[in-house]
Amino acid sequence: MGIVTGASSGIGLATARALAKEGMTVVMVSRSQDKLMAASSGIPGAIVVPCDVVNSADVHRLVTDVVKRTGRIDLVANCAGVMYFTLMRNLLYDQWKQTIDTNCTGTVNVCGAVLPHMLAAQSGHIVNVSSDAARTVFPALSVYNASKAFVNTFSKSMRAECVGTGIRVTDVQPGDTATNLIMQNSDQEAAGKVGVAIGDTVGKGFDRCSVLDPEDVASAIVYAVTLPKHVGMHEMLIEPRDQMFGDPTAMGVTPDGMYAPHLTTGPDAKSS
Repeated sequence: MGIVTGASSGIGLATARALAKEGMTVVMVSRSQDKLMAASSGIPGAIVVPCDVVNSADVHRLVTDVVKRTGRIDLVANCAGVMYFTLMRNLLYDQWKQTIDTNCTGTVNVCGAVLPHMLAAQSGHIVNVSSDAARTVFPALSVYNASKAFVNTFSKSMRAECVGTGIRVTDVQPGDTATNLIMQNSDQEAAGKVGVAIGDTVGKGFDRCSVLDPEDVASAIVYAVTLPKHVGMHEMLIEPRDQMFGDPTAMGVTPDGMYAPHLTTGPDAKSS
């Protein structure tokens, strides 16, 4: 039995499908029941549970219900996330708060709710999807960069806490991935500076070797969770073959000073 958050689209949906193909019963979690119902079509045995991971009470009800139905939780994949390109001077407080709430608080809430059940079973696997932005910084993403660095450090700490318990913790760090996450962005100045087209799928127009499919990340997750029990895949960095580092000092720039995504691609985009 596995729980996948952010399962209505993007990496979360691809992960739910991939795990189901491996024979796992998957609980698909997202805020919108309608989107979940549509996304779950064709996934054998999928259980759809709308839940806002930012709300700790909702998360605990979700986990309690899953345990009552199935008796155990073998896996949780935290794929829920948001990403907003914003310049700090534009003061988009609501978007910053949503980024921190979803990426940080949501991940902590889910891990905290499932951990006691995994400890009791002396088994389980927690997969947190952070980002290559946890390793380096991307422009116009100060809050997002920090939120993913939080997930990376949190995952390392969780693993240390779980040594000897039979529980594995994996931090998956995708690069540019073709999802719809930036469609809700609104800071046109920030988007323009990094060459992002708001309203388009991430990586639209990129060379094939400069963007991942959600299924590529899902395959990496399946690999980590199907390794022998004595093997811990603690961190996985997965990027398009031709993606360069995100540090602004290493980025391709056009003559007018604009960031050129065809020279150096930007950060990842996670499913929400």
